[in-house]
Amino acid sequence: MTEALWTSAEIAATVAGQVSGDFAATGVSIDSRSLERGDLFVALQGPTFDGHDFVAAALQRGAAGALIHRRPANLPADAPVIEVVDTMKALEDLGRAARARTEAKVAAVTGSVGKTSTKEALRSVLSLFAPTFASAGNLNNQWGAPLSLARMPRDTRYGVFELGMNHAGEISPLSQMVRPEVAIITTVEPVHIEFFPSVAEIADAKAEIFDGLLPGGAAVLPFDNPHFDRLEAKAKRMGARILTFGANEGAWARLIDCQVEPDGNQVTAEIGGKRLRYRMAAPGRHLALNSVAVLAGAFAFDLDLDQALPAFGAVQPLKGRGKREFLKIKDGQLELIDEGYNASPASVRAALGLLGTLPTAFGGRRIAVLGDMRELGSVGPQLHRDLAPDLSAAKVELAFLVGPQMQGLYDLLPDAMKGAHRATSDEMVQPLLAALKASDTVLIKGSLGTRMAPLVEAVRALGSGADKKTANGH
Repeated sequence: MTEALWTSAEIAATVAGQVSGDFAATGVSIDSRSLERGDLFVALQGPTFDGHDFVAAALQRGAAGALIHRRPANLPADAPVIEVVDTMKALEDLGRAARARTEAKVAAVTGSVGKTSTKEALRSVLSLFAPTFASAGNLNNQWGAPLSLARMPRDTRYGVFELGMNHAGEISPLSQMVRPEVAIITTVEPVHIEFFPSVAEIADAKAEIFDGLLPGGAAVLPFDNPHFDRLEAKAKRMGARILTFGANEGAWARLIDCQVEPDGNQVTAEIGGKRLRYRMAAPGRHLALNSVAVLAGAFAFDLDLDQALPAFGAVQPLKGRGKREFLKIKDGQLELIDEGYNASPASVRAALGLLGTLPTAFGGRRIAVLGDMRELGSVGPQLHRDLAPDLSAAKVELAFLVGPQMQGLYDLLPDAMKGAHRATSDEMVQPLLAALKASDTVLIKGSLGTRMAPLVEAVRALGSGADKKTANGH
């Protein structure tokens, strides 16, 4: 039997709630659609939804109990619930209590790009040493961070939490809730620039991660970034010890060399003067650079770095974040690189850099399918046009561009590279599929709001389920 994560008595005491019926929860959920049997269902009220409308359905699906601040009309009188004044505040209280009751050492990760992959790599490293818990997916906002904390088991020894934002002031309260011993900033780039006067202000917003850093904690900072001095100044004001990472001379944790191979990276790094060599299962120089930040984080936890290295050989890209698949189609094989989850100028450049590095099959072409990058404000059109040299450097033979902002980039491309431009991803499905041939390598990337998933699924459907395999053969 799974050990209880929370008992109804513990929850009621933590959130100052009125409990009806004893129960024990093995998990916590805020979405009745993905809820698992035994979860505590927290009915949050948002601007466009109200979880209270789904309490009865959640209980029918197997929720152990529910946290509510109003009683739905269709709720049975004997339903196991805990009533509070405000369920959002109650979720935050649960998160803080979970953090306080464990002896776990905690790391927090933020940055304009690379947060989730860095968090996953750090989770894999720490898991080699002791029971480790990490936030799922990109649960990194005002709902995701307290939810992730509330899910942390009592016996956790290491916790890794991703913190995200698209406005100033959002990371500070999350950091003060997570209270990390190690805070990692992957990079600062013009992401969500629509909501900021400048990239310098984005750096300040990322530096809010130090607001919750515990005394004596470590800040792992991107040494090569133009805004490093700004980040370092804030970290020092908060009393952090500074560990820098990068590829440039002077970085404390330094990427010395990265040989990108079809099925991974061969990396040479120097961490605090110690030379390390290791293999990564996922290819890409940007991933190698973030692995150096991960090793700096492990060092901050006083772990043996030699013992940490095997973890990188097992970290695979996540769905929508660089996952590679080989699909058997008519006349041969097609490679799909699924980067459809999100996009920013920095992450598109990284993805194109990887595409240009990977070898193609004999006679194969490199094809880039790029969608609009959102939340870039008035500089958006120029940031899209600025990608033209990157497409050429990646040796892209055909580019299929989706969304109004991509029109400017499309106009700049040489005629031979122009695959098609369409306003929506749905309109792009037919011209893209008509152009694909055996041996092609296809990269698909765009912001979540541009909806690149239909294109990913359309390409994936070209291969039969029995013949699909990922890049490492599984």
